[in-house]
Amino acid sequence: MSARTSKLSAEAQELLPLHVAVIMDGNGRWAREHGLPRVEGHRRGAESARAIIKAAAESGVRYLTLYTFSMENWNRPKTEVDTIMRYLGHYLKKEVGELNRNNVQLEAIGQIHRLPEAVQRQLKKTRAALSKNTGLTLVLALSYGSRAEIVDATRAIAEKAQEGQLDPAEINEHYFSKHLYTHHIPDPDLLIRTSGEMRLSNFLLWQVSYAEMVVTPTLWPDFRKPQFHAALEEYAKRHRRFGKL
Repeated sequence: MSARTSKLSAEAQELLPLHVAVIMDGNGRWAREHGLPRVEGHRRGAESARAIIKAAAESGVRYLTLYTFSMENWNRPKTEVDTIMRYLGHYLKKEVGELNRNNVQLEAIGQIHRLPEAVQRQLKKTRAALSKNTGLTLVLALSYGSRAEIVDATRAIAEKAQEGQLDPAEINEHYFSKHLYTHHIPDPDLLIRTSGEMRLSNFLLWQVSYAEMVVTPTLWPDFRKPQFHAALEEYAKRHRRFGKL
């Protein structure tokens, strides 16, 4: 099925997830299999991101979180990291028009302060340029690690308790969630992972506690609208019990 003819069933449209999160895995493997440098895999992966953002906006999904750059990715060779950061800054600037046409808002989660200043400035400009849109909210996880997020939340709550602003007895799951990077975003209903790996890779560990998971062997640079629709169709078949019968 081509991207043009890919269409959601009536059931999938009715049972559409509010929030889809994606672990975009396989850029390096795709490049290796095609005899290309890793950076070419990242470039091709950016094309997949563009296609999936558009597909999510068209389908009516309200939130799409893409695991764009993890905390662990800082440990990759400097030349690769620098190239990824250049692509990121270029993408944030170049895609404003396309994102506006698709009525997309932009958010970012993670330790944004660790990004290069030029990328931080462009991220701020792009968010402002898209701030009046009312459709899909695109969330980029940048310099993101779920364990770091949980530690940051714990530290913020501990500081409030130490300063006498909080009785520890008041801490519950809802209160804790309000201190996560995602405090203003609903938890994902569906988590998609490409490349066939069966790992969460330190991504939204708290938030995906009850998310449905779809793992596809497709490498991210080959993941487009038909594969995204297939994941939504699979989600529509699931019976979400949340621990109940």
